[in-house]
Amino acid sequence: MKDFKKILFPVDLSPASVKVVPYVQNMASKHGARVHLLFVARVFDYFTSMYVPHPSVSQFEKEVIEGAEKRLYEFAGEHFKGLDGVKVKVAAGDPSDEILSYIGAMGIDLVVMGTHGRRGLDKIMFGSVAERVVKSSPVPVMVVNPFTAQE
Repeated sequence: MKDFKKILFPVDLSPASVKVVPYVQNMASKHGARVHLLFVARVFDYFTSMYVPHPSVSQFEKEVIEGAEKRLYEFAGEHFKGLDGVKVKVAAGDPSDEILSYIGAMGIDLVVMGTHGRRGLDKIMFGSVAERVVKSSPVPVMVVNPFTAQE
């Protein structure tokens, strides 16, 4: 079995992400792995076609990314302070595309991520990032339902 030396934990910084933390900590501890935290801010280019001035959209995107970086560093400090070498990254784009790209670029060995458990129309409209990552990932993906996870 391949060693898990780099674990990617894609987070959306919601309370659901916090419930997945113990699983990431456990896997990192057992395998002596480095944890990579990734937050993906959705791009807002489609607003430019709705008569929203491009500079307004660009400025908003910049502020979202800066705020996400600050919060992601806080999240790492709150939940991974005992682990050495935690990497933090904020990307802009489609979440599943950015996660899959990060896996290849950083040589990730395992992905541990939560799912929001969307069903029905909600899933049709928003899709499932976890589902797309599971289907396309070149490495194992551990998916945790944060609403049923045992603490």
